[in-house]
Amino acid sequence: MANEVIFGTRHLDKPWTLATYRSAGGYETLKKVVTEKVSSEEIINEVKKSALRGRGGAGFPTGLKWSFMPRQFKGDKYLVCNSDEGEPGTFKDRDILRYNPHQLIEGMAIAAYAMGVKVGYNYIHGEIWEVYERMEQAVQEALAAGFLGDNLFGTDFSFRVYNHHGYGAYVCGEETALLESIEGKKGQPRFKPPFPASYGLYGKPTNVNNTETLASIPYIIRHGGQKFLELGKPNNGGTKIFSVSGHVNKPGNYEVGMGTPFKDLLEMAGGMRDGRPLKACIPGGSSVPVVPGHIMMDLTMDYDSIAKAGSSLGAGSVIVMDDTVCMVKALERLSYFYFEESCGQCTPCREGTGWLYRIVHRIEHGQGRTEDLDLLLNVSENIAGRTICALGEAAAGPVISFLKHFRDEFEYHIEHGKCMV
Repeated sequence: MANEVIFGTRHLDKPWTLATYRSAGGYETLKKVVTEKVSSEEIINEVKKSALRGRGGAGFPTGLKWSFMPRQFKGDKYLVCNSDEGEPGTFKDRDILRYNPHQLIEGMAIAAYAMGVKVGYNYIHGEIWEVYERMEQAVQEALAAGFLGDNLFGTDFSFRVYNHHGYGAYVCGEETALLESIEGKKGQPRFKPPFPASYGLYGKPTNVNNTETLASIPYIIRHGGQKFLELGKPNNGGTKIFSVSGHVNKPGNYEVGMGTPFKDLLEMAGGMRDGRPLKACIPGGSSVPVVPGHIMMDLTMDYDSIAKAGSSLGAGSVIVMDDTVCMVKALERLSYFYFEESCGQCTPCREGTGWLYRIVHRIEHGQGRTEDLDLLLNVSENIAGRTICALGEAAAGPVISFLKHFRDEFEYHIEHGKCMV
């Protein structure tokens, strides 16, 4: 695809190698920024102009987040790449690390230069060891070639990257739990404020960005924020990698412009398997509200459009479900995941996720009661907004949305003790 920002080198031989990346102009942008002493303000303004929003799920404006870092702080500061991709339906970042790791390294180096950082960490999800090894190889190549290390390109700018292999805990995708894990402690979220920009890794100012976010930076600085913006739509600049899974003929990662109609993305993924109708779609990973199929077909894939439909773009993890799916069984599986992954620090999440799973489990297995539906909503509403991090809300959101759109299936289960479909 001509407008691919991150997967544009995938057609080349061994795209993960330094030689291939350099043949496509790799590291030239970093060299220009450092040797020509481009100002931090100029770089951050281009990122703001691009309308790049955090690709890890929150969608926070990247340039604005960078501006929170204290540029004149004299002590140590850190840049952290969040490659802890552990939510059901997510699998884009591991392909960036697998096929284009040097673009991520260059993006991290440019970001570090803009924020006055000398040390960066890439926190990689614990269940993808081969990807960690690929990233380690890329870092060593960059070090040997002089694109990482001390006094880059003969200047006073130094930057090193360290890959940190996690342990597979979903909660470490939350930025402060990730920082705790890097420090060698149990991966549990911190209270905020203070935010990482003022008190982050080892108590120092820290910027945390997603893998896809940082890998977009070389294109933005090389071609300009306006060019990146025009690949998408206002307030939703650039391309986005959508991880399409479920009942489609060609599941996989698809990089398209923000604002692409969902029906076009579905067509790229080969359409519905066996030609069956689209029943529902979870557009941003398992933590976001489900959207009925007839509504989803009229949406465009960007933060604002999906939000107006009552859901979230999240990390762009599109879970497609056809008319054979029992929504009670689907919710049971999701609820079990959040019950298992709660770190246990907050009582509403620790206890509430277990209640949600057990209630949905008994409905699925023919032991449900009519009052269970209101109980599910009551428990969900007492989790959301009452926890340190968003895992509790991630568990509650699917329950509330499944009951909102597919309550009849839950009622049928309770009345007949079996699936409607």
